[in-house]
Amino acid sequence: FADCATKTVIFFLLSAKDLLKGANGLEDKMIVELYWQRDESAISVTAAKYGRYCNTIANNILHNSCDAEECVNDTYIAAWNSMPDNRPEKLRHYLGKMTRWIALNRLDMMKSQKRGGNVQVLPIDELIDYSASDCSTQAAVELQEMSMAINCFLSGLKPVDRQIFLARYWFALPIAEISEKFGFTQSKVKSILFRTRKKLKIYLEEEGLC
Repeated sequence: FADCATKTVIFFLLSAKDLLKGANGLEDKMIVELYWQRDESAISVTAAKYGRYCNTIANNILHNSCDAEECVNDTYIAAWNSMPDNRPEKLRHYLGKMTRWIALNRLDMMKSQKRGGNVQVLPIDELIDYSASDCSTQAAVELQEMSMAINCFLSGLKPVDRQIFLARYWFALPIAEISEKFGFTQSKVKSILFRTRKKLKIYLEEEGLC
Protein backbone atom coordinates (compact mmCIF):
# COMPACT_ATOMS: atom_id res chain seq x y z
CA PHE A 1 0.00 0.00 0.00
CA ALA A 2 2.99 2.27 0.60
CA ASP A 3 3.98 2.30 -3.04
CA CYS A 4 0.37 2.40 -4.09
CA ALA A 5 -0.21 5.39 -1.82
CA THR A 6 2.82 7.24 -3.10
CA LYS A 7 1.41 6.74 -6.50
CA THR A 8 -1.10 8.34 -4.67
CA VAL A 9 -0.67 10.77 -5.79
CA ILE A 10 -4.41 30.06 -22.83
CA PHE A 11 -4.35 30.72 -26.26
CA PHE A 12 -4.03 34.53 -26.21
CA LEU A 13 -0.84 36.41 -25.42
CA LEU A 14 -0.56 39.67 -23.56
CA SER A 15 2.49 41.82 -23.08
CA ALA A 16 4.74 40.83 -20.18
CA LYS A 17 3.77 44.00 -18.35
CA ASP A 18 0.06 43.25 -18.62
CA LEU A 19 0.59 39.63 -17.63
CA LEU A 20 2.44 40.51 -14.46
CA LYS A 21 -0.08 43.18 -13.58
CA GLY A 22 -2.98 40.74 -13.71
CA ALA A 23 -1.22 37.46 -13.08
CA ASN A 24 -3.52 36.26 -10.31
CA GLY A 25 -6.55 36.49 -12.58
CA LEU A 26 -4.85 35.20 -15.71
CA GLU A 27 -6.32 32.04 -17.19
CA ASP A 28 -4.12 28.97 -16.93
CA LYS A 29 -4.45 28.33 -20.64
CA MET A 30 -2.86 31.72 -21.31
CA ILE A 31 0.04 30.94 -18.99
CA VAL A 32 0.57 27.56 -20.61
CA GLU A 33 0.58 29.25 -23.99
CA LEU A 34 3.43 31.45 -22.79
CA TYR A 35 5.46 28.33 -22.03
CA TRP A 36 4.65 26.94 -25.46
CA GLN A 37 5.78 30.20 -27.04
CA ARG A 38 9.00 30.01 -24.96
CA ASP A 39 8.17 33.39 -23.44
CA GLU A 40 10.31 33.83 -20.32
CA SER A 41 7.59 35.90 -18.67
CA ALA A 42 5.76 32.58 -18.15
CA ILE A 43 7.90 31.88 -15.09
CA SER A 44 7.27 35.31 -13.55
CA VAL A 45 3.54 34.97 -14.11
CA THR A 46 3.56 31.46 -12.66
CA ALA A 47 5.41 32.70 -9.59
CA ALA A 48 2.93 35.54 -9.13
CA LYS A 49 -0.10 33.27 -9.33
CA TYR A 50 1.10 29.99 -7.83
CA GLY A 51 4.31 30.80 -5.95
CA ARG A 52 2.68 30.87 -2.51
CA TYR A 53 0.77 27.66 -3.24
CA CYS A 54 3.92 25.79 -4.30
CA ASN A 55 5.92 27.19 -1.41
CA THR A 56 3.31 25.95 1.06
CA ILE A 57 3.56 22.42 -0.30
CA ALA A 58 7.38 22.41 -0.25
CA ASN A 59 7.64 23.98 3.19
CA ASN A 60 5.13 21.57 4.73
CA ILE A 61 7.37 18.72 3.59
CA LEU A 62 10.79 20.21 4.30
CA HIS A 63 10.06 22.65 7.13
CA ASN A 64 12.88 24.84 5.90
CA SER A 65 12.12 28.07 4.06
CA CYS A 66 15.40 28.11 2.13
CA ASP A 67 15.05 24.52 0.94
CA ALA A 68 11.40 25.15 0.10
CA GLU A 69 12.29 28.20 -1.98
CA GLU A 70 14.88 26.20 -3.92
CA CYS A 71 12.32 23.49 -4.60
CA VAL A 72 9.84 26.04 -5.90
CA ASN A 73 12.50 27.50 -8.20
CA ASP A 74 13.24 23.97 -9.40
CA THR A 75 9.52 23.58 -10.07
CA TYR A 76 9.54 26.60 -12.37
CA ILE A 77 12.50 25.15 -14.26
CA ALA A 78 10.79 21.76 -14.48
CA ALA A 79 7.63 23.42 -15.80
CA TRP A 80 9.66 25.30 -18.41
CA ASN A 81 11.43 22.11 -19.52
CA SER A 82 8.25 20.01 -19.60
CA MET A 83 6.36 22.39 -21.87
CA PRO A 84 5.60 22.57 -24.76
CA ASP A 85 5.73 18.76 -24.68
CA ASN A 86 2.87 18.92 -22.17
CA ARG A 87 -0.14 21.19 -22.11
CA PRO A 88 -1.68 20.73 -18.64
CA GLU A 89 -5.35 21.60 -18.32
CA LYS A 90 -5.06 22.29 -14.59
CA LEU A 91 -1.81 24.18 -14.07
CA ARG A 92 -2.28 24.42 -10.30
CA HIS A 93 -2.38 20.63 -9.93
CA TYR A 94 0.45 20.19 -12.43
CA LEU A 95 2.73 22.55 -10.49
CA GLY A 96 1.66 21.14 -7.14
CA LYS A 97 2.55 17.61 -8.18
CA MET A 98 5.95 18.76 -9.46
CA THR A 99 6.68 20.69 -6.27
CA ARG A 100 5.68 17.80 -4.07
CA TRP A 101 7.91 15.26 -5.80
CA ILE A 102 10.85 17.68 -5.98
CA ALA A 103 10.49 18.31 -2.25
CA LEU A 104 10.21 14.58 -1.51
CA ASN A 105 13.33 13.89 -3.56
CA ARG A 106 15.19 16.58 -1.65
CA LEU A 107 14.05 15.03 1.62
CA ASP A 108 15.25 11.60 0.46
CA MET A 109 18.64 13.15 -0.28
CA MET A 110 18.73 14.74 3.16
CA LYS A 111 17.90 11.41 4.77
CA SER A 112 20.71 9.71 2.84
CA GLN A 113 23.17 12.38 3.91
CA LYS A 114 22.17 12.05 7.55
CA ARG A 115 22.41 8.25 7.33
CA GLY A 116 19.51 7.49 9.58
CA GLY A 117 19.80 10.59 11.74
CA ASN A 118 16.83 12.38 13.21
CA VAL A 119 14.72 13.32 10.22
CA GLN A 120 11.07 14.31 10.45
CA VAL A 121 8.42 11.74 9.62
CA LEU A 122 6.33 12.65 6.60
CA PRO A 123 2.59 12.11 6.53
CA ILE A 124 3.13 9.64 3.69
CA ASP A 125 5.03 7.47 6.18
CA GLU A 126 1.73 6.90 7.97
CA LEU A 127 0.50 5.19 4.82
CA ILE A 128 3.70 3.16 4.58
CA ASP A 129 3.47 1.95 8.17
CA TYR A 130 -0.13 0.97 7.57
CA SER A 131 0.62 -1.00 4.43
CA ALA A 132 0.83 -4.67 3.60
CA SER A 133 4.23 -6.04 2.66
CA ASP A 134 3.20 -7.41 -0.74
CA CYS A 135 2.15 -4.17 -2.39
CA SER A 136 3.06 -3.14 -5.89
CA THR A 137 6.51 -1.84 -6.66
CA GLN A 138 7.24 1.87 -7.01
CA ALA A 139 7.38 1.42 -10.77
CA ALA A 140 3.58 1.42 -10.70
CA VAL A 141 3.56 4.98 -9.42
CA GLU A 142 3.54 6.32 -12.93
CA LEU A 143 0.67 4.20 -14.15
CA GLN A 144 -2.22 6.36 -15.23
CA GLU A 145 -4.82 3.91 -13.96
CA MET A 146 -3.50 4.30 -10.42
CA SER A 147 -4.01 8.05 -10.49
CA MET A 148 -7.45 7.59 -12.01
CA ALA A 149 -8.39 5.03 -9.35
CA ILE A 150 -7.28 7.24 -6.48
CA ASN A 151 -9.10 10.23 -7.94
CA CYS A 152 -12.20 8.09 -8.31
CA PHE A 153 -11.88 6.94 -4.71
CA LEU A 154 -11.47 10.47 -3.42
CA SER A 155 -14.45 11.72 -5.41
CA GLY A 156 -16.62 9.17 -3.61
CA LEU A 157 -15.69 10.37 -0.14
CA LYS A 158 -17.70 12.80 1.92
CA PRO A 159 -16.38 16.32 1.21
CA VAL A 160 -14.95 16.81 4.69
CA ASP A 161 -13.19 13.41 4.65
CA ARG A 162 -11.70 14.18 1.23
CA GLN A 163 -10.53 17.62 2.33
CA ILE A 164 -8.91 16.25 5.48
CA PHE A 165 -7.21 13.44 3.53
CA LEU A 166 -5.80 15.86 0.97
CA ALA A 167 -4.75 18.32 3.66
CA ARG A 168 -2.70 15.60 5.33
CA TYR A 169 -1.30 13.60 2.43
CA TRP A 170 -1.13 16.18 -0.36
CA PHE A 171 -0.38 19.41 1.50
CA ALA A 172 1.40 17.59 4.37
CA LEU A 173 -0.32 19.72 7.01
CA PRO A 174 0.27 18.75 10.66
CA ILE A 175 -2.59 17.07 12.51
CA ALA A 176 -2.84 20.04 14.87
CA GLU A 177 -3.25 22.48 11.98
CA ILE A 178 -5.89 20.31 10.31
CA SER A 179 -7.71 20.05 13.63
CA GLU A 180 -7.79 23.81 13.98
CA LYS A 181 -8.77 24.35 10.36
CA PHE A 182 -11.79 22.04 10.49
CA GLY A 183 -12.75 22.62 14.12
CA PHE A 184 -12.28 18.96 15.08
CA THR A 185 -10.29 17.44 17.90
CA GLN A 186 -6.96 15.92 16.89
CA SER A 187 -8.34 12.54 17.92
CA LYS A 188 -11.23 12.91 15.47
CA VAL A 189 -8.89 13.96 12.65
CA LYS A 190 -6.69 10.92 13.28
CA SER A 191 -9.77 8.70 13.31
CA ILE A 192 -11.01 10.09 9.98
CA LEU A 193 -7.58 9.60 8.42
CA PHE A 194 -7.34 6.05 9.74
CA ARG A 195 -10.74 5.09 8.34
CA THR A 196 -9.96 6.72 4.99
CA ARG A 197 -6.60 4.94 4.70
CA LYS A 198 -8.34 1.64 5.40
CA LYS A 199 -11.01 2.35 2.77
CA LEU A 200 -8.36 3.33 0.22
CA LYS A 201 -6.37 0.16 0.83
CA ILE A 202 -9.47 -2.00 0.35
CA TYR A 203 -10.48 -0.04 -2.75
CA LEU A 204 -7.07 -0.41 -4.40
CA GLU A 205 -6.97 -4.11 -3.56
CA GLU A 206 -10.39 -4.60 -5.12
CA GLU A 207 -9.20 -2.77 -8.21
CA GLY A 208 -6.14 -5.02 -8.37
CA LEU A 209 -3.79 -2.07 -8.00
CA CYS A 210 -2.26 -2.95 -4.66
